[in-house]
Amino acid sequence: MNCVSLEELEKQIPTCTSCPLHETATQKVIRKGSENPKILFIGEAPGKNEDETGVPFCGRAGKVLDQIIDYMRLDEQEWAVINTIKCRPPNNRNPNKKELQACRSFLENQIELLDPKVIILLGNTAETAFVGKGTLGWGECREIDGSKVLKLYHPAALIYTRSRIPEQHQFIDANRKLWE
Repeated sequence: MNCVSLEELEKQIPTCTSCPLHETATQKVIRKGSENPKILFIGEAPGKNEDETGVPFCGRAGKVLDQIIDYMRLDEQEWAVINTIKCRPPNNRNPNKKELQACRSFLENQIELLDPKVIILLGNTAETAFVGKGTLGWGECREIDGSKVLKLYHPAALIYTRSRIPEQHQFIDANRKLWE
């Protein structure tokens, strides 16, 4: 897929039929935030609220992501968020390898066109889709293909395990130099 612009790519996503998930999706979930972000957050897959609205991280996990963004002291022009896949898997299950592969070109093109300084992978599924399972430790930053890549806990994980929030703050504080 050779896209000329972010706008062109984002017009192609709603017409995708590369995997069966498009059959049950209410809306494709494309992006939220800046077209020129310093930081790109990558989540795993749309949930129920995202499927209904077409907006990533608009439910409970989105409120936690907003808190993370506030803690990072980012303004609205400094960040964007996308998901590894654009359609909601049934019953909020994790996307499978075929689904991740079907959306891979969209993910790669979004990253290339958004051209962030830092990529933050939110959880294990984002890590698997981007670099392969077990590549990064929590809060660890590596340079991968010319980008600084950091893995943080997914906001939904922080809803269910609030005790990880101080640890997440430590990860952010240890890497703050990447975006400040």
